[in-house]
Amino acid sequence: MNVGFIGLGIMGKPMAGHLIAGGHTLFLKSRRDVPGELVSAGGTACGSAKEVAEKSDVIIIMVPDTPDVEAVLFGEGGVAEGLSAGKIVVDMSSISPIASKAFAEKIGSQGCAYLDAPVSGGEVGAKNASLTIMVGGEASAFDKVKPLFDLMGKNVTHIGPSGTGQSAKVANQIIVALTIGAVAEGLLFASKAGADPAKVRQALSGGLATSRILELHGERMIKRTFDPGFRIELHQKDLNLALEGAKSLGLALPSTAIAQQLFSVCVANGGKGWDHSALVRALEIMSNAELGA
Repeated sequence: MNVGFIGLGIMGKPMAGHLIAGGHTLFLKSRRDVPGELVSAGGTACGSAKEVAEKSDVIIIMVPDTPDVEAVLFGEGGVAEGLSAGKIVVDMSSISPIASKAFAEKIGSQGCAYLDAPVSGGEVGAKNASLTIMVGGEASAFDKVKPLFDLMGKNVTHIGPSGTGQSAKVANQIIVALTIGAVAEGLLFASKAGADPAKVRQALSGGLATSRILELHGERMIKRTFDPGFRIELHQKDLNLALEGAKSLGLALPSTAIAQQLFSVCVANGGKGWDHSALVRALEIMSNAELGA
């Protein structure tokens, strides 16, 4: 399959690499230079998103936020200018479900299909091709792209119509943020009370409190390894989507709002680029106590 891939950062680079390794022809575009190792592996660097779209049957986008997706799609030299009927656009970024529906309508008016397919699993999942992929859009387009998704992820689910993939991702980000907060509070409490947080984490991993976040992010908290991963500023962006969506739906999400404020404490202390497991630093600052100290 001729596949375009736009956005080759922490997540996009390994994802594109898996598609090349799977035997597909990749046409690549990134805000910075296309990584040399992808070109050496057989990928082709393109000068514009329009060129990527012209040369590809499926165009994948993996960029940070809603305005970035809009610019890639509809800006000067964007994907929309290079489309012809029958092509499929796949946005794997995490953006507004409302905007995603609007983008799908515009792309659909050009005779093309549009899938919103955000991912969960972070850098580790991208490198290991073990991402969870949540997909909204037409089932027929999903079936055509599924072989590509399977090269990048282990848990691929067609959620429903356009926008529902993004809604599932927002739900994921709510749950992840609150679970990080719960792990941080539990380990900080145990540490301050005199228990070894590493042994507490080990003990809890065998009971009902176990989770991937306790396993992975709990270890990060204990070892103080806060290089991203998934940056706090990006998780804040996702929680903004949750809170804005909740307002429009008439929902109360009080714990999500608290998690957002804890991330804001981190940002106020220079941590917008920290891994989101560093939410524990907000609690440490507020409590004047450090995990394991």
